Amino acid sequence: MRLEPYLYFNGRTEEALVFYQHAINAETLSVLRFKDSPDGVTTTPEWQHKIMHSTFRIGASIIMASDGVNSAPQVFSGFSIAIVADDDASGQRMFEALSVDGNVRMTWQPTFWSSGFGMVSDKFGIPWIVSVMDDLGG
Repeated sequence: MRLEPYLYFNGRTEEALVFYQHAINAETLSVLRFKDSPDGVTTTPEWQHKIMHSTFRIGASIIMASDGVNSAPQVFSGFSIAIVADDDASGQRMFEALSVDGNVRMTWQPTFWSSGFGMVSDKFGIPWIVSVMDDLGG
């Protein structure tokens, strides 16, 4: 069994896929658009080219995403997606990239449990925790 988060970007999935590719080395695995649905999904003409379903990989993990059915602002709360980086340099690089136009909730810093740790909500509102697994217990 696996857990695979499903995120709704309300019209901004394409932008999110490109952002995560550059920020955290995500790899887009699949993109299905509303216009390509064999079931004839009813959407407005503006949404025909929007993403009905996509998958992307971050490290060994898969995340699914969709534009959903409208462009109302999305609110994400009650969870964070955690990235455990291999080293301080890569952790800090990913944290800083996710922070661009986002909201830093805890600056990148050493803690008693990790040599590098930070919390940020990216420009799409997705809450991230970036940390380093090291001898401090992270």
